[in-house]
Amino acid sequence: MQTFSVTVDESEEGTRLDSLLALKLEDISRSRIQSLLRDGAITEAGRVVESASEKSIAGRTYTLVVPDPVSAIPEPENIPLEVIYEDEELIVVNKPAGMAAHPAPGSPNGTLVNALLYHCRGKLSGIGGVERPGIVHRIDKNTTGVLVVAKSERAHIGLSELFAKHDTVRSYTAFAIGVPRPLSGTVNVPVVRSRFDRKKMAVPPLRRRESARRAVTHYKVTQTFGRVSKKDDSPVASKLECTLETGRTHQIRVHLSYIGTPVYGDPVYGKQKKLKALGIENAENLDLTRQALHASVLGFVHPIGKNFLQFEVPLPEDLAELQKQLERLPKN
Repeated sequence: MQTFSVTVDESEEGTRLDSLLALKLEDISRSRIQSLLRDGAITEAGRVVESASEKSIAGRTYTLVVPDPVSAIPEPENIPLEVIYEDEELIVVNKPAGMAAHPAPGSPNGTLVNALLYHCRGKLSGIGGVERPGIVHRIDKNTTGVLVVAKSERAHIGLSELFAKHDTVRSYTAFAIGVPRPLSGTVNVPVVRSRFDRKKMAVPPLRRRESARRAVTHYKVTQTFGRVSKKDDSPVASKLECTLETGRTHQIRVHLSYIGTPVYGDPVYGKQKKLKALGIENAENLDLTRQALHASVLGFVHPIGKNFLQFEVPLPEDLAELQKQLERLPKN
C-alpha cells in the first residue's frame, strides 16, 4: 500500500481533480485515479472525494491511498520466452507463432500474458491496480517477432503515449504472392472492421473513407523469386520490408491484399497458391501453417530512461526455410 498527498497551488485552482492528480502524480494514470475515486480511496480533510470532475481549490490537500496490486485473473504459466531485453520497467520479447498476446475467448491460456505473469512474478508493480504486464501493442497470433510490454504503470503510460502518437519504429518482413508495382511505395487507405465479418478488417468503400481512421504502410521490395512462365517473367513471389506509420489491426495483411499481393500463407486476406503450384522443391517438407509475416524491427524511446532502444530479430525457422525454397525457383 502506498499513500500520496497532493496540495493544490493557487495556479491550479479550478482544474478538474482527476486531471490535476494525474498531472502531479506522473506514475499514476488518469483512468487509475478515476478508479481510486470510485473505490473511495481519495480523501480531503477526512472527506471521501467521489467526483472526478470536482474542481480543485487552492490550499486543499488530497490524500490517495493506493492498495497493493491484486493477483491477475489469468494464471501464470511456465512457457519458455525468448527475452531480448529486460529492465525494471519493461520487457522486450520475440513472440513465436501461435501465441496470442492476451487471453481471449479463442485463446484462454498459453498466451504471452500467461507466460509473462510467470516470468515476471514478483517484478510487476501493478498496472491499473492489477499485478499484470501492460500490453501496449499487439501482433497477430500467427505473426512472429519483436514486441515490448510494460512491467510498471509509469512505463505503461509512457509506452501507450508513444504508440498512440505513432512515435516508434516498426518494420515487418513479409513474403507476398506476386510483386507489387511500383517496387516501393506507400499504401494510404483506411482499414476498418468488415461490415460482413466482424473477425475481419477491410478497406472501406470511397464514400466511407473520409470518416475512417487513416492507415499508412510504406513498403519496399527487397527480393523477388522465380517467374510465372517462360512467356511471363513476372516474379511469382517477393520479399518486402513494410514500415508502419500507423498501427491498425491486420494493417499490413489488408494493405498488401488491397494492392494485389497478399501475404503468402494468409488464409483470410487473399486467394493463396500452394507451394507445389509454384514449383518449389520438397514442398511437402515445408511446415508453413500461417501467414508469412514477421515483426523484425522495433525501436522506441525508453519511457523512463529516455534513451533510444532498437531491436531486430532474424526470421524464424519456418520463414527462413520458405525463403530458401523460394530462392530455388528458376528465374530464366
